[in-house]
Amino acid sequence: MTAAVHNLLRLACLVLAFGILPSCSSPSAGTKPAEGATEEKVYTMNELYNFRPARKYSTEEELPVKVTKVKIYRLNTQQRFQPMTDRAIRFEQERLLYGALTNRQRGERNGQYYSILWRANHRTQPVTVRFEYRKQNTGLKIFTKEEVVPEAKKNNVTRFQVISKEFHNDGAVTAWRVTFLEGKEELAHADSFLWN
Repeated sequence: MTAAVHNLLRLACLVLAFGILPSCSSPSAGTKPAEGATEEKVYTMNELYNFRPARKYSTEEELPVKVTKVKIYRLNTQQRFQPMTDRAIRFEQERLLYGALTNRQRGERNGQYYSILWRANHRTQPVTVRFEYRKQNTGLKIFTKEEVVPEAKKNNVTRFQVISKEFHNDGAVTAWRVTFLEGKEELAHADSFLWN
């Protein structure tokens, strides 16, 4: 069995064990599940990432900021990869390692990379994106990184990274939260499942 097939099987077992994604055999619209069967829930992006606006809005168009996706990539240069059929994964690794010539430079880029994709509606003031996280070896201590976006567009990407000595000494990120602020007013936030 190849490593790629083995990894796919492991992923399928995790998905089924934790019930993260709905199965393909969901009941069709208008039919009731059989007696004794449980109805399967389809999770939205907001439910998976616990997205909550700071105050209630009647429609999604009124939301000042909305998180559309959080991409997490973990780079480990010591891990040997089998030749991959998916070029996107290989490209992401090569993009992050661009310019690192020696093994030491490559090792300093090991860690976790977070890309927060978010949408802003009618923002005239700068938006501060605050990334708070806890790490494996530090218990409940909260670390914070901030980035100010002076001119928020309709679609934005903000990137944070936990790499090098910070990653090697304190361990991997175990929980995170992203908060969007305009001045001191909290617009919205999204967090990982383990944050609370």
